[in-house]
Amino acid sequence: MSFEKDDDVVLHDEHSEFDGETGTITQTMESMFGDVTYTISFEDGQETGVPEDSLEAADGADEDDEE
Repeated sequence: MSFEKDDDVVLHDEHSEFDGETGTITQTMESMFGDVTYTISFEDGQETGVPEDSLEAADGADEDDEE
């Protein structure tokens, strides 16, 4: 699943101060290798260079919580 600008997402990155928080995608960037990373804006700041596998769609965040 790929995300687009203005999508609301939940960040899952234990190394980030925004881990578990919901934010909005403000920018998508594709590397020369075809990998897409995202800039996510949160209430208290932003996280850049976030890989797709660290994100979950915010509207389905409670549905498939398998941890």
